[in-house]
Amino acid sequence: MDYTNKNKDEILSWMKENLSQERYIHCLGTADCAVELAKQFGEDETKAYVAGLLHDCAKCFDTTKLLEIIKENLDVDPNEMMNYKTLHAPVSAYCAQNDFGICEDEILSAIRWHTLGKTEMTTFEKIIFLADKIEPNTRDLEYREKILEILKEENGLNKALLKCYRETIKSLVKRELKICPLTIEIYNKLLDITNSKESKQ
Repeated sequence: MDYTNKNKDEILSWMKENLSQERYIHCLGTADCAVELAKQFGEDETKAYVAGLLHDCAKCFDTTKLLEIIKENLDVDPNEMMNYKTLHAPVSAYCAQNDFGICEDEILSAIRWHTLGKTEMTTFEKIIFLADKIEPNTRDLEYREKILEILKEENGLNKALLKCYRETIKSLVKRELKICPLTIEIYNKLLDITNSKESKQ
């Protein structure tokens, strides 16, 4: 398979061994959705498939293993450590590089930031972020359709991202969980971008 030193069967075999059945199905859906969005926004479809397939490759590692890999190999901001559910993102990028030979920077970055995102995301990174949220295998189909409709609009990518961040923040507040400062920063940036674009129309 392009962009990796493993063939597709080897990757899928590894994933079946290291992921739960639901997470495995989610990754397949994310890969297919990433291709769908890549077609829509003119990005490399094979690259999108690989990023979507591997984005959660470390998701089922236990927290102790995730923390160990981060401590020994990665530089992760303390704010990102506030929620153990996001620890798999940097570790998945690490595994993609070290276990599957991925050296394409944009694939690694898209995997690295698919949970929290960042203030300056490329189009490719945005579609991997969204594919994770709206793939059809395990995600809410009504929500998926809403995002797909938003994506058809002018400045649709940023509007869709804003919708995702808005819902994430609502959910965190409802569950009385901490919100990473980066999440707020990205939300504010997207709000500025979409408001600016709307005012110019």
